Amino acid sequence: MTTTTSARPGDRGGEPEPRPAPGVVAGVGRTALMVAAARAIESGRPDALAQDPYAAHFVRAAAAGGEWPLHPDEVPGGEADPLWGRLGRYFGLRTRVFDDHLLRQAEAGVRQFVLLGAGLDARAHRLPWPRECTVYELDRASVLAFKQRALDALDPAAATPRARRVPIAADLRLDWIDSLSATGFDPDLPTAWMAEGLLLYLPSTVENRLVDIIDAYSASGSTLAYEVKLSIETEAVRTSPIYEAASERIGIDMIALFDPDPRPDSVADLAERGWHTETHIPFDHSRRLGRGPLPLPTDALNANRWTFAALGDEKLLPGQGVRR
Repeated sequence: MTTTTSARPGDRGGEPEPRPAPGVVAGVGRTALMVAAARAIESGRPDALAQDPYAAHFVRAAAAGGEWPLHPDEVPGGEADPLWGRLGRYFGLRTRVFDDHLLRQAEAGVRQFVLLGAGLDARAHRLPWPRECTVYELDRASVLAFKQRALDALDPAAATPRARRVPIAADLRLDWIDSLSATGFDPDLPTAWMAEGLLLYLPSTVENRLVDIIDAYSASGSTLAYEVKLSIETEAVRTSPIYEAASERIGIDMIALFDPDPRPDSVADLAERGWHTETHIPFDHSRRLGRGPLPLPTDALNANRWTFAALGDEKLLPGQGVRR
């Protein structure tokens, strides 16, 4: 376990006191519902990149989902639709790539997985985990409460996870590592950490502190997978069809939810701490898999990057990305 930095709270403070969370009705919580709808649509495609049989159930359980489509046949314009076609397919691609990464770590012998900002994904239930795997799901109490109510409404077989599932109510802008440690998390064992669709919404100081904590609580053989945007969106991108469709059709102003400050260089930070890193352009995976979104001018997806980091063994990285 690396000890080059302290995970003490407040090391990189300065962010404002967070406001109460609104569950999945509004704010960032509503984006979790949007991603669930996208996963449901992806699951119905004949060439689906990922399968999530729980996604439609979560959307139906939330009145906030309204009349959102849950199957590709319900999407006028198909993949040309900027919201449920292009952005939705991006979420399906991201799900596939991050799923594959987690399962590779499980095959390599990792048995504890920490999902930061777990949202409404049901990885503990839907992925084919080896025996003795534990999936820690960290998110705000209101999101996890909604998720648990929805799961409780399923029949017992569907509601039973395929790995040991440990939901942990936590505001990731504040102190959370003690809550994780109190549930049996062992920092002396390799961990697969994941921050999917999370860091875009957090202040740079919080991202820095997350890296501090993950580094301090990771044994050799641990990995981290996360998503970021390279830069602040230009005006042309801010008015692109994806953002306008999300705002006008489902009431999610993604630009307003993104943190406006420049992002820290977490790749360089991790590399300085001894982690091997690899950064991926999502479109490269579309080409590799033969489906998924491809680049468009002034598009909302162009600045998105997926980074994978490994402590101790660079063979744990997925390959095909830019290493540092």
